[in-house]
Amino acid sequence: MLHSNQFQVNEAWIAFKLNDEPMHTKLDGDFDILALMDAASCFILSSVLVAAKVAEPTQMESRQLLEHGKSHKMQLPKILFVPTEQPARFLVAEAERVGIEVVRVEEYQLLIFISEAREAFRDHLGGSGDAQ
Repeated sequence: MLHSNQFQVNEAWIAFKLNDEPMHTKLDGDFDILALMDAASCFILSSVLVAAKVAEPTQMESRQLLEHGKSHKMQLPKILFVPTEQPARFLVAEAERVGIEVVRVEEYQLLIFISEAREAFRDHLGGSGDAQ
């Protein structure tokens, strides 16, 4: 089982969907939020809005997600954990292109890291997935 104390800051990142239900907007439709978190500190490094009908970030969004994550410590991690249930072929390809080892794991193995962020996000929205 994975735990945050297994990692040094910036050694491993986790890519995961932050929201439970798509975010509804009147103008642009439904979106999911893909977040990038440091496994040691559980700090959210970056996030990107992904059209819910697409389900995964584009190559450009994937590159931007990793670059923004890199900007915090001016380095990339050694490992990127991605839930097997999360569509992420462009993110996986981009991570591997820049030398990050990608490890696909069942989402339940990442809950110790990501559940608090998801709960805080739900609380922030007040239980609603509606946005302007």
